[in-house]
Amino acid sequence: MYHFAVRSQWRCFVLGLLALLAAAPSGHAQRYVEREVRIPWVQAGVNGLDALLVYVDLPGKHPLALLTHGSSRDPQEQARITPWQELPQALWFARRGFVALVLVRRGYGTSGGEKDMHRCPRCMEIDPGESAQNAAQDLRLAIDYARGLPQVDAMHTVAVGVSTGGLATVALTATNPPGLMAGINFAGGTGSRADHDVPNAGELIGAYRDFGRTARVPMLWIYAENDKYFWPELAQKFDEAFRSKGGVNQFVLAPAIGADGHSLFRHVDAWSATVDGFLKAQNLEPLPELLPEIKPANVPPPAGLSETGLEAFQGYLFLGSHRAFAKSEHFFGFSVARMTVDEAKQNALERCQQSAQKKESCTVVYIDDTPIHP
Repeated sequence: MYHFAVRSQWRCFVLGLLALLAAAPSGHAQRYVEREVRIPWVQAGVNGLDALLVYVDLPGKHPLALLTHGSSRDPQEQARITPWQELPQALWFARRGFVALVLVRRGYGTSGGEKDMHRCPRCMEIDPGESAQNAAQDLRLAIDYARGLPQVDAMHTVAVGVSTGGLATVALTATNPPGLMAGINFAGGTGSRADHDVPNAGELIGAYRDFGRTARVPMLWIYAENDKYFWPELAQKFDEAFRSKGGVNQFVLAPAIGADGHSLFRHVDAWSATVDGFLKAQNLEPLPELLPEIKPANVPPPAGLSETGLEAFQGYLFLGSHRAFAKSEHFFGFSVARMTVDEAKQNALERCQQSAQKKESCTVVYIDDTPIHP
């Protein structure tokens, strides 16, 4: 999830976001629809699966882009996942004419059921193959749900996943579901215990090999040179194992980005051209040209922000619901796409105070798009 303090890598992220974001939340553009939904499923209990629909309200049916998240090493962060955290990526697909469906899988965030992290019978490590197959069930169910929506052409679907969601997407392609035309794996894998530490690497490589036996859906795999979860040498072993049994994929090693390249999916500008080229090759270009970019909400920024702060505030306006922006005289911090406004306020204050290092006191000045006056 996104929560920012004043750091140079966040400045780069916000600049890239502002350059490439195609649409703002539904309050800013009537043509764009953003709607949180619950997908019913008996294995997800009464809560069902939390999901977010993002699309442009155009006539007819449109291809489906199914997006799903990764898994933080911190169980508390896993419990706070919301579909709004992938709003910028969903908007990227919506601008191209897709109906984007962002799915929170079982056991994460407020989705019901048990997590897809199944342990192998004879060890304490995660069984990557079994876990990915269970996660792929959620993805198939989401496609079936989307098939019943009037604006969706589910026979032209691309599945997109990051980290554990990337591995789940590979597992989905191994089942070759009807209508799935392409899959995109961003930094896929599971079992990372610490930087450059994957104790079940052999089982993970074996899982990719097994999926390659039956996967015939064209895939794009993107890993960054400085990914600390699944570094290049390990990612290339995943690729070799998958291909060795007939898996079809284009492997891309992207340049290093940020402090840890595992965050690549957040940096839309870093992969936009690569994904555009892949979708074109799969004849997945719903619109003859991109829908026009629009401006963020006409909301005045807090007084006294630096140039970096003003850029960050513009990025803040584009990001998911349950947002808060905090500042002191010289510092700021913000948090977005949280489960509640109270959580967003707390995190924004913490980020601001972390930057201020107790030199100044921070206060919340915006909640969502509404200024908070002392």
